[in-house]
Amino acid sequence: MTLVDVLVALLIAVGLAGVLVPVLPGLLLIAAAVIGWAIATGGATAWSVAGLALVIMLVGSVVKYTIPGRRLQAAGIPGSTQWWGALGAVVGFFVIPVVGIFVGFPVGVYLAEYRRLGAADAWPSTVHALRAVGLSILIELLAGVAAAVVWGVGVVVA
Repeated sequence: MTLVDVLVALLIAVGLAGVLVPVLPGLLLIAAAVIGWAIATGGATAWSVAGLALVIMLVGSVVKYTIPGRRLQAAGIPGSTQWWGALGAVVGFFVIPVVGIFVGFPVGVYLAEYRRLGAADAWPSTVHALRAVGLSILIELLAGVAAAVVWGVGVVVA
Protein backbone atom coordinates (compact mmCIF):
# COMPACT_ATOMS: atom_id res chain seq x y z
CA MET A 1 0.00 0.00 0.00
CA THR A 2 1.19 3.45 -0.87
CA LEU A 3 0.79 6.61 1.18
CA VAL A 4 -2.06 7.64 -1.15
CA ASP A 5 -3.84 4.36 -0.43
CA VAL A 6 -3.51 4.91 3.32
CA LEU A 7 -4.79 8.48 3.10
CA VAL A 8 -7.71 7.40 0.93
CA ALA A 9 -8.53 4.61 3.39
CA LEU A 10 -8.57 7.15 6.22
CA LEU A 11 -10.84 9.49 4.26
CA ILE A 12 -13.17 6.60 3.48
CA ALA A 13 -13.28 5.71 7.19
CA VAL A 14 -14.11 9.34 8.05
CA GLY A 15 -16.76 9.29 5.33
CA LEU A 16 -18.35 6.16 6.79
CA ALA A 17 -18.36 7.82 10.20
CA GLY A 18 -19.95 10.83 8.51
CA VAL A 19 -22.87 8.69 7.45
CA LEU A 20 -23.59 7.97 11.10
CA VAL A 21 -22.75 11.49 12.36
CA PRO A 22 -24.72 13.86 10.14
CA VAL A 23 -22.26 16.74 10.65
CA LEU A 24 -19.84 15.22 8.11
CA PRO A 25 -20.76 14.75 4.42
CA GLY A 26 -20.26 10.97 4.40
CA LEU A 27 -20.71 9.81 0.82
CA LEU A 28 -19.21 13.02 -0.55
CA LEU A 29 -15.99 12.38 1.38
CA ILE A 30 -15.87 8.82 0.11
CA ALA A 31 -16.50 9.97 -3.47
CA ALA A 32 -13.79 12.63 -3.24
CA ALA A 33 -11.34 10.11 -1.79
CA VAL A 34 -12.01 7.53 -4.50
CA ILE A 35 -11.74 10.13 -7.28
CA GLY A 36 -8.49 11.41 -5.74
CA TRP A 37 -7.19 7.85 -5.67
CA ALA A 38 -8.12 7.33 -9.32
CA ILE A 39 -6.33 10.55 -10.28
CA ALA A 40 -3.23 9.59 -8.30
CA THR A 41 -3.21 5.97 -9.50
CA GLY A 42 -4.27 6.54 -13.08
CA GLY A 43 -5.17 3.91 -15.62
CA ALA A 44 -8.31 2.23 -16.81
CA THR A 45 -8.64 -0.01 -13.77
CA ALA A 46 -8.50 2.88 -11.30
CA TRP A 47 -11.08 4.88 -13.26
CA SER A 48 -13.33 1.84 -13.65
CA VAL A 49 -13.19 1.28 -9.90
CA ALA A 50 -13.94 4.95 -9.26
CA GLY A 51 -16.83 4.89 -11.73
CA LEU A 52 -18.37 1.79 -10.17
CA ALA A 53 -17.98 3.21 -6.65
CA LEU A 54 -19.60 6.48 -7.75
CA VAL A 55 -22.53 4.65 -9.35
CA ILE A 56 -23.05 2.65 -6.15
CA MET A 57 -23.04 5.83 -4.08
CA LEU A 58 -25.37 7.63 -6.50
CA VAL A 59 -27.87 4.76 -6.42
CA GLY A 60 -27.59 4.64 -2.63
CA SER A 61 -28.24 8.37 -2.42
CA VAL A 62 -31.40 8.07 -4.50
CA VAL A 63 -32.67 4.97 -2.70
CA LYS A 64 -32.07 6.47 0.76
CA TYR A 65 -34.75 9.06 0.01
CA THR A 66 -37.22 7.06 -2.07
CA ILE A 67 -37.78 4.00 0.11
CA PRO A 68 -38.17 5.80 3.46
CA GLY A 69 -40.26 8.50 1.75
CA ARG A 70 -42.66 5.91 0.38
CA ARG A 71 -42.95 4.29 3.79
CA LEU A 72 -43.78 7.63 5.36
CA GLN A 73 -46.40 8.32 2.71
CA ALA A 74 -47.89 4.87 3.29
CA ALA A 75 -48.07 5.66 7.02
CA GLY A 76 -49.91 8.90 6.20
CA ILE A 77 -47.15 11.28 7.30
CA PRO A 78 -47.07 14.35 5.04
CA GLY A 79 -43.94 15.99 3.69
CA SER A 80 -44.58 19.08 5.78
CA THR A 81 -44.08 17.02 8.93
CA GLN A 82 -40.73 15.82 7.62
CA TRP A 83 -39.72 19.43 6.94
CA TRP A 84 -40.65 20.38 10.49
CA GLY A 85 -38.48 17.50 11.68
CA ALA A 86 -35.60 18.77 9.55
CA LEU A 87 -36.06 22.26 10.96
CA GLY A 88 -36.06 20.80 14.47
CA ALA A 89 -32.81 18.98 13.67
CA VAL A 90 -31.16 22.21 12.51
CA VAL A 91 -32.33 24.11 15.59
CA GLY A 92 -31.26 21.21 17.80
CA PHE A 93 -27.80 21.20 16.20
CA PHE A 94 -27.22 24.77 17.36
CA VAL A 95 -29.02 24.58 20.71
CA ILE A 96 -27.59 21.26 21.95
CA PRO A 97 -24.07 20.60 20.64
CA VAL A 98 -23.29 17.11 19.28
CA VAL A 99 -26.63 15.38 20.00
CA GLY A 100 -28.98 18.21 19.05
CA ILE A 101 -29.77 16.77 15.62
CA PHE A 102 -30.91 13.52 17.19
CA VAL A 103 -33.11 15.36 19.69
CA GLY A 104 -34.39 18.11 17.39
CA PHE A 105 -35.69 15.87 14.61
CA PRO A 106 -38.14 13.82 16.69
CA VAL A 107 -39.22 16.91 18.63
CA GLY A 108 -39.97 18.73 15.36
CA VAL A 109 -41.91 15.75 13.98
CA TYR A 110 -43.82 15.30 17.22
CA LEU A 111 -44.80 18.96 17.41
CA ALA A 112 -45.94 19.00 13.77
CA GLU A 113 -48.00 15.84 14.25
CA TYR A 114 -49.36 17.09 17.58
CA ARG A 115 -50.60 20.22 15.81
CA ARG A 116 -51.99 18.19 12.91
CA LEU A 117 -53.48 15.14 14.68
CA GLY A 118 -53.48 15.75 18.41
CA ALA A 119 -51.61 14.09 21.23
CA ALA A 120 -52.93 10.56 20.75
CA ASP A 121 -51.67 10.14 17.19
CA ALA A 122 -48.54 12.29 17.34
CA TRP A 123 -46.30 9.68 18.94
CA PRO A 124 -46.99 6.82 16.46
CA SER A 125 -46.24 9.21 13.59
CA THR A 126 -42.99 10.21 15.29
CA VAL A 127 -41.99 6.56 15.63
CA HIS A 128 -42.65 6.02 11.90
CA ALA A 129 -40.50 9.04 11.08
CA LEU A 130 -37.66 7.81 13.31
CA ARG A 131 -37.76 4.38 11.66
CA ALA A 132 -37.60 6.04 8.25
CA VAL A 133 -34.53 8.04 9.31
CA GLY A 134 -32.88 4.87 10.60
CA LEU A 135 -33.61 3.09 7.33
CA SER A 136 -32.20 6.03 5.38
CA ILE A 137 -28.98 5.95 7.40
CA LEU A 138 -28.70 2.18 6.94
CA ILE A 139 -29.12 2.46 3.16
CA GLU A 140 -26.49 5.21 2.95
CA LEU A 141 -24.11 3.22 5.15
CA LEU A 142 -24.51 0.12 2.99
CA ALA A 143 -23.78 2.18 -0.13
CA GLY A 144 -20.68 3.64 1.51
CA VAL A 145 -19.43 0.22 2.62
CA ALA A 146 -20.08 -1.24 -0.84
CA ALA A 147 -18.12 1.62 -2.43
CA ALA A 148 -15.30 1.08 0.08
CA VAL A 149 -15.20 -2.64 -0.78
CA VAL A 150 -15.07 -1.82 -4.49
CA TRP A 151 -12.19 0.58 -3.82
CA GLY A 152 -10.40 -2.03 -1.68
CA VAL A 153 -10.62 -4.59 -4.47
CA GLY A 154 -9.41 -1.91 -6.87
CA VAL A 155 -6.35 -1.24 -4.71
CA VAL A 156 -5.44 -4.93 -4.83
CA VAL A 157 -6.04 -5.21 -8.58
CA ALA A 158 -4.51 -1.88 -9.66
